[in-house]
Amino acid sequence: MKRTHLPLNGLRVLDAAARHLSFTRAADELAVTPAAVGQQIRALEDTLGVVLFRRTARGLELTPEGESGLDALRQGFLCFEDAVRAMQSGQSSKVLTIAAPRDLTAHWLAERLAEIAKDDPELRFHLISADEPIDFTEANLDVAIRLMVDKGEHEGVRVGGTSFCRVARPGVSSEQWVAWPGHAAKDAFVRVADAGLALEAAMHGLGRALVPELLAGKAIDSGALEAIGEPVDQGLGYWLFAPTPQWRQAKVRRLVEQLTA
Repeated sequence: MKRTHLPLNGLRVLDAAARHLSFTRAADELAVTPAAVGQQIRALEDTLGVVLFRRTARGLELTPEGESGLDALRQGFLCFEDAVRAMQSGQSSKVLTIAAPRDLTAHWLAERLAEIAKDDPELRFHLISADEPIDFTEANLDVAIRLMVDKGEHEGVRVGGTSFCRVARPGVSSEQWVAWPGHAAKDAFVRVADAGLALEAAMHGLGRALVPELLAGKAIDSGALEAIGEPVDQGLGYWLFAPTPQWRQAKVRRLVEQLTA
């Protein structure tokens, strides 16, 4: 019989029924009804062309045909269990490979990863710049963070909101703007590569910058920058995302919970 035609569900029922020699107890183990067990056994007998069980005065008995395949069947299930454990072993890894913009890492992510690591000293992080297009296959990434409108085709959750705030060095009243790709201000006094450099330029008094609140929070709290006016919604946010297989990893789920708490 071809591998693609193997009646795996029926074989699982056969194993349970053979161990208990009872359709009722097998049904309890498999969380189905005794009638469903009987239907699976009859379907398996039709597929294999043999009788697997007989009812006798003493109860349910395996036929010689049914008994002849049990050792190999159970060895096969043990191999399946080994295969599942091997596939799950990567989820217990303590290494997380994260792609993130350099400015987000410097102004927000690194501090939070340090806090997370305090509760689990065995954790290790491999941080990669996410300023270029991300290829999860080539980079062997677990998860990525980027400033985007939405998560696109992947699984994901937004970290923080979509609000940007105007910031400037305290006491500097300049109306000049520091521009960066997320805020291409007209007639900017200075243009920089990312929001982190825009923050630093504003800290040095080169003008005001419009940057994500998530990045500016620490500088505002410390007094290095002051917020000007009310936040504005730019429709952009930092998305934490990954393809479905990576997103389902236990270590990624824990990281997502911790970063979005």
